[in-house]
Amino acid sequence: MIHPILRLLAVAAVLAGCASLPSEPPPAAAFVMLGADGAPIARAVTTASTCPAITIDGRTATMAVRAPRGPIPLRGKDHSASFHPDAVSAPVLSCETPLPAGVTQVSVAGQPLPLPAAELKRIVVIGDTGCRLKGKEFQDCNDPRAYPFARVAASAAAWKPDLVVHVGDFHYREDPCPADRPGCAGSPYGYGWDAWNADFFAPARTLLAAAPWVIARGNHESCARGGQGWWRFLDAHAYDPAANCDDPAADRQADYADPYAVPLGGGAQLIVFDSANTNWRGFKPGDPAIARYTDTWRKIEGLARRQRYNIAVDHHPLYAYGALRDARTGAVTLFGGDAGLTQVFGALDPRLLPATIDVLLSGHVHLWEQTSFSSDHPTQFVAGFAGTAEDIVPLPQTPPAGQPPAPGAVLEALSSWIDGFGFMTMERMGPDAWRVIVHDRDGKERNTCTVEGRHSRCAKPRV
Repeated sequence: MIHPILRLLAVAAVLAGCASLPSEPPPAAAFVMLGADGAPIARAVTTASTCPAITIDGRTATMAVRAPRGPIPLRGKDHSASFHPDAVSAPVLSCETPLPAGVTQVSVAGQPLPLPAAELKRIVVIGDTGCRLKGKEFQDCNDPRAYPFARVAASAAAWKPDLVVHVGDFHYREDPCPADRPGCAGSPYGYGWDAWNADFFAPARTLLAAAPWVIARGNHESCARGGQGWWRFLDAHAYDPAANCDDPAADRQADYADPYAVPLGGGAQLIVFDSANTNWRGFKPGDPAIARYTDTWRKIEGLARRQRYNIAVDHHPLYAYGALRDARTGAVTLFGGDAGLTQVFGALDPRLLPATIDVLLSGHVHLWEQTSFSSDHPTQFVAGFAGTAEDIVPLPQTPPAGQPPAPGAVLEALSSWIDGFGFMTMERMGPDAWRVIVHDRDGKERNTCTVEGRHSRCAKPRV
């Protein structure tokens, strides 16, 4: 007969042995995004060898593999904007599970995930969120004042949105931090998971947990740049191992994706389209991108027939201004919307986007901006001010006559905020009405606007 004390010691030893067995780490990121027709998709990125468990309304299963575990491979010096063989790329596994309609509770590895409401009335809009490390431009990623995206994300989460819309450009840490630049010392760089995590998933943690996301692709996520991570982690479409930006020979497919619609309820919807591979100089005759973006426009037009009120979402503005200052003379030059899209879309419709589009949400220019027109053009909001180094050349309160931001557009209102970090919110006030607020990094209101149909007005012409 075993003495009771010896029995207890034996049980304790077994339990201690079990506790010391290796266990899979929790996922590095878990979130919900909305894909075509607003279908919710649970995503997770993990360093573990298997996908984590997902519990849906009390039933637990293992998430499906989206992209196999491994480091993001180098594309090669001739095909990447930056090439650093020594860049760290930890092996990760990308996982996903489509969520059924009517689901009420979802968790991944015990972490609750947010689910979409029946009507999405409170929307956060952010863009251009990464920390710039490239060429001669280096942001102090270690300084939360110089790179405040984590603070912006936390403030936006505190607003309690129903939905987060990111208008593109997540990945900016492309080159190593210079040895004489302590503000970014030790930052990961390159196109692997380590840089993606530092640039987006880690600082966005609070906002990823706050609401589902709608995600547009920026030029920083083109195949020549961060496209490999884009397809593994963030794109709403099915993952294609033959067209995932690993092989430059497949870029003509992987650099484009079909637009899709996300219903908001109450007769309104978002239409998300991929503009990552446009050309700001315009396209040369015969460029394959012309046919691809022509197809994009026709699909946008078809989607826009589904609902009465349409808000388009992409990365590149079509109806907004940017400004450049000549370093020698100090002269300021204004430029309008993206030349490549203007060229292709303008050949199909003079107003660029189909007549059924009322609002365009974009990023790319590192500022906040609003434009509205007395002509039949959508109102435009630019929200590229959430983290990356800001544009600092101010826009004029009244642009020069004869210089519209888009061909044929007649400007009736313009508002901007230059050199200020923050986020934008949209709260639905009626079938075609929205209250827009421009918040700084701490959530303080800096400007307010109203949207009625395809027209908008802001309280301040310049913050």
